[in-house]
Amino acid sequence: MNQKRIVETTLRVRYAETDAMGVVYHSNYLVWFEVGRGDYFRAMGQDYGHWEQRGYALPVAEAHARYHAPARFGDEVAVRTWVEQVRSRSLTLGYEVVRADTRLRLATGWTRHICMDSQGQACRLPLQMVDPLEQP
Repeated sequence: MNQKRIVETTLRVRYAETDAMGVVYHSNYLVWFEVGRGDYFRAMGQDYGHWEQRGYALPVAEAHARYHAPARFGDEVAVRTWVEQVRSRSLTLGYEVVRADTRLRLATGWTRHICMDSQGQACRLPLQMVDPLEQP
C-alpha cells in the first residue's frame, strides 16, 4: 500500500465560526480545508504564492465535505491534509478534521483543483509542482 504524506494543522475554533446552536457552521470546514491545503503546499516546498507569480493558479473545481460530529467554540481541532490524486491538469486533496485531544473525527472531505495559466486556460501541472507532491 502506498503511504500518503499527511500534513497536520492545528486550529482553535473561534466564536465567529459557530452558529446559533453553538457548533461550527458547516462552511467553515471548507475554510479549514483551505488552511490545511496552504500548510500542505508549504510543507512540500510548494508555496502557492510562488506558483501564482509564475503564472499558475489552482482554483477549486469541486469540493465535498461530510460531517461526522460537531466542533464547538474553543475546541482545538487538527486538519489533516494529503494528496489523493494527481492528473495531468488536476490535483485532488483529501482532508480529515479531528478533535486534537481525542482524535474524534469531525469531518472528512476533498477538493479538486484545475491548473490554470495566467490567461485563465486549463493547462498541465508543471513538473516542478507535481514531483514533490508525488513523493511518499
